[in-house]
Amino acid sequence: MLLKAEIDSKTLGSKKLFEQLDISIEQGEQIAIIGRNGVGKTTLLRMLAQEDDDFDGSVSTSRGTTVVMTAQEHADAHSQDCLSYILSALPSYTKLHTIIETYPGHMGSDISKINKYSEAIEQFDHLGYYTIEQKVINALQHYQIPEASARGPLSALSGGQKRFVELVKVQESNASLALIDEPTNHMDYIAKDAFIDWMKAAKSTLVIVTHDRDVLNEADRIIEIKDKKAFSYRGNYKAYLKMNSANTVAGMSQYEVAQQTITNLKKQIAYARSKKASWGGTADKKNPFVVMEERAKKQLRELEKIAKPSFWIDQNSATELNHKMTERYSKYKDTNIKLVGMDAQHRRQELLKVTGLSLGYGQPLFSDVSFSVSAGDRVRLHGRNGAGKTTLLKYILAKSQEASAGSNCFDGEIEINTKTRFGVYEQEIDQKYFKVTLAEAIEQVYNEKGQKIADQKIRQLLSSYLFDASIDYRQLVGSLSGGQKARFQIISMLASEPNLLILDEPTNHLDLPSIEELELALQNYTGAIIYISHDSYFVSKLAGAEIKIAPSQVIADAN
Repeated sequence: MLLKAEIDSKTLGSKKLFEQLDISIEQGEQIAIIGRNGVGKTTLLRMLAQEDDDFDGSVSTSRGTTVVMTAQEHADAHSQDCLSYILSALPSYTKLHTIIETYPGHMGSDISKINKYSEAIEQFDHLGYYTIEQKVINALQHYQIPEASARGPLSALSGGQKRFVELVKVQESNASLALIDEPTNHMDYIAKDAFIDWMKAAKSTLVIVTHDRDVLNEADRIIEIKDKKAFSYRGNYKAYLKMNSANTVAGMSQYEVAQQTITNLKKQIAYARSKKASWGGTADKKNPFVVMEERAKKQLRELEKIAKPSFWIDQNSATELNHKMTERYSKYKDTNIKLVGMDAQHRRQELLKVTGLSLGYGQPLFSDVSFSVSAGDRVRLHGRNGAGKTTLLKYILAKSQEASAGSNCFDGEIEINTKTRFGVYEQEIDQKYFKVTLAEAIEQVYNEKGQKIADQKIRQLLSSYLFDASIDYRQLVGSLSGGQKARFQIISMLASEPNLLILDEPTNHLDLPSIEELELALQNYTGAIIYISHDSYFVSKLAGAEIKIAPSQVIADAN
């Protein structure tokens, strides 16, 4: 066994994350960790890496195990260049490199130092470190980080690029156990294919927190964090869905039995209380109705300690349930996000027309793009990161607001119907919201779109999007988790009941139930959608016309 974690209790602030959570990891496994946003998946990774020891319980690894984890913050490494940052994280690299570089200048005839120097050279060669710089540079290029940037400061990279640096650090470490947090967020389809290819060939044991269904389908075990515990499922995502459906159905039956037992015990207690005063027995015998009440109350206390389990079945599996089971599932299932502002009816009309457009910065990123969008249309912008997809979306929105887009239009034009109302889901939240509370940010979003919103409506929105209205209402937007920020983005997108949605990687940071809920709402949406996504499951649900964006050309294919 490579690692064993026995977490008796873990609390973060006032919230208990884990209780009696046990995980065992065997050599060579490729494990995916899933769970609703906020259940503590990233915290669990830090505990497995022994970066967080503030809990009751233990985490132990077998002798000689090396563990590496993707970092979330880089404050201490911003002055380092990317290449040095990655190399310094490799097992023994810094130590061996220092010996090889410095010993020749002072070891003289010292036999001990000569032996140490010789051993360092041999080990350096054995670990492949003589060619590691070029290997790292090549790996970074898979994620579109050129050599100049690889040799430049880490602080110059975007958040997405730093995520890729972390992946290369892990991939080149040859550690016994690699812990990876949300690796494919912000990846394009080629980078994701490269990551999955590496994953398939990896010799390290992998534990990956992800909601990317393409990655989940390559795992050989899935661990779901739910109800403060870990539930293990052998096999990939498809196998998990089948087992989860069966387990959820069984769990609902067990829950109903427990609830009926609670009802019966309460009746017993009421009955015993009504009879105990009139018992006519002798003093040497205990009142049987008192005994009945005490026994029933003890059983009731034990049953009432058990919290209602979380119940979720994917939409495909849910359609296979019989009518009676479907009703039970509807009664007990977990609350999912409820999209507000998606049910407006939209008349068929042309909303947007793009003709011969060429955009870029200094020089064109692409040229001669032409397409039109009418109510009900689905249009996917497809291409590598940096090809100009987001630039195109930003230019359309700037044109609608008669504002500067930052990019240059070299040729072509955009015509926007005066009745077009845009709803935008962006990759990043505007930083102007970071220092205000969530409630203030929602009010500001509505006001910017010419809408008034009452405090009660704000609280209703928070509830619909799975926020805790009593706590999150006053939480600063900048301190929200990735999943919470994603849900705020959806609130913002739908504030004006739009007839044309602009979606830029909408499934990043959403958990699996929320992704499915979003997909279902978008499928039923009568307005138009222009979207960017490298999530193959999401793309298969929305489909539509595909606009392939590449340098100097854009080709439109109707699917």
